[in-house]
Amino acid sequence: MTEDTPLRMRSSRLKRTLTLAAALVLLPAAVVLARAAAYRPERNVPARAADLAVDEAKVADHLARAIRIQTISSEATGPAPVEAFTALHAALAEMFPRAHQALRREVVAERSLLYTLEGSDPALEPVLLLAHLDVVGVEAGTEGQWKHPPFAGTVADGSVWGRGSRDDKLGAVSILQAVELLLEQGFKARRTVHLAFGHDEELGGHRGAGELAKLLKSRGVRPLLVLDEGMTLTQGMAPGIDAPVALIGVAEKGCVNVELVARAEGGHSSIPPPRTAIGALSRAIARLEDHPMPRHLDGPIRPLLDALGPEMGFGNRVVFANRWLFGPLVERRLSAKPTSDALLHTTNAATIFEAGVKRSALPQQARAIVNFRILPGDSVASVLQHVREVVDDPGISLTALQESQVEPTPLSDTSATGYRLIERSLREVIPGVVVAPSLFMGRSDSRYYMELSPHVYRFSPQRLLPGETSQFHGPGEHISLASLAEGVRFFAQLIRHSSSTEDVHP
Repeated sequence: MTEDTPLRMRSSRLKRTLTLAAALVLLPAAVVLARAAAYRPERNVPARAADLAVDEAKVADHLARAIRIQTISSEATGPAPVEAFTALHAALAEMFPRAHQALRREVVAERSLLYTLEGSDPALEPVLLLAHLDVVGVEAGTEGQWKHPPFAGTVADGSVWGRGSRDDKLGAVSILQAVELLLEQGFKARRTVHLAFGHDEELGGHRGAGELAKLLKSRGVRPLLVLDEGMTLTQGMAPGIDAPVALIGVAEKGCVNVELVARAEGGHSSIPPPRTAIGALSRAIARLEDHPMPRHLDGPIRPLLDALGPEMGFGNRVVFANRWLFGPLVERRLSAKPTSDALLHTTNAATIFEAGVKRSALPQQARAIVNFRILPGDSVASVLQHVREVVDDPGISLTALQESQVEPTPLSDTSATGYRLIERSLREVIPGVVVAPSLFMGRSDSRYYMELSPHVYRFSPQRLLPGETSQFHGPGEHISLASLAEGVRFFAQLIRHSSSTEDVHP
């Protein structure tokens, strides 16, 4: 053995170590890049529904006419008088004569409507399309913020203006216009189609959708597909995606309002205790804000990320295709914005705080309401358990207000025929659209129909641009004529495909 033998052996071991280290670094990198390269959308380019020509002026006039009939739901006074809904029913019958001749119409709970277009094959599961006929009122003092009066039904600047132009007389008019268009073309339904239009969705839907659902259930109706308002067709809102994105609501969050009450002896403010009732309650709320319920990338947001990720640029694809590695980064990015953070977990927001009667008097009681929006997978019970553990103060009583307790809905299947019908119809009406399942943050009438079918989806085919979300229940509500016509074509194509004998491929 020569003198330099140990040196050569050490050098050889070092080379092997460096080679192994390089392999350990490069192999994961290769896997990451390979997954990103393969992370691309897989879909066929569908034929366009070119034969569904919509008269924009006519459908705009119909929606405008419906807007002028003030079917306002008010928390203070309840639904609008029966006479208002009777006038709207009559207007719909006059505007859509073929539909009202071909469909059986029933008035339910005095104000709601149920239409049935009988299919030729009773063995086929029906399709159920939902909308609601009531609207919210206009907050006093905000009338001047409207470009056109909220109930004038003005058609101007390429749009229909007024309360209900988006939420949700738009839905009822668009669906009936779609049926009218198909009947004009000689359409014959193989699959029965039900249209259920409630009258009190803005008040919770109990008397409208609730009674409609009960009636359909009593008749043994088991829909292939239930479609209600909910998510929309967005553009410019998904980072790195220029194409329009149709978000299909596959579930709704639940809700519970938790009342927190702190009590104290009271007395004069000149001799205060270490912590007042207000201080104890403030501390409890701060703890809830600092310790929210856990976020989940593998929860309802997962199918949304799987659908949008392949549509993004390569840099984002690297991240979203490799969430096993970049999960914490994805979570931080999504949680930085309230709109995406709400998709990750059950949220809480303190909405009411009441305490004190005089500046020099210690309050004997402080009360707060914290509103929780519950992610599917959590429950009212798990929320209450979380609040108890986080607040951790026996001096504060916790009560879940009974009237506010709504459990989240289960997720509807995105591989089911009903979802594929929606997806295919969208891609034929709007070439290049990206279709993605999502969680609907609000509440809709659709929850009353969950007992009828597990295939319940929430989507309104209206385009929504950045800055337009405030139109829902806010001033300046309007819909463009192009978007209105596009929605009619979507519903027509959906109904037509539901009676097709072809296999459904998105």
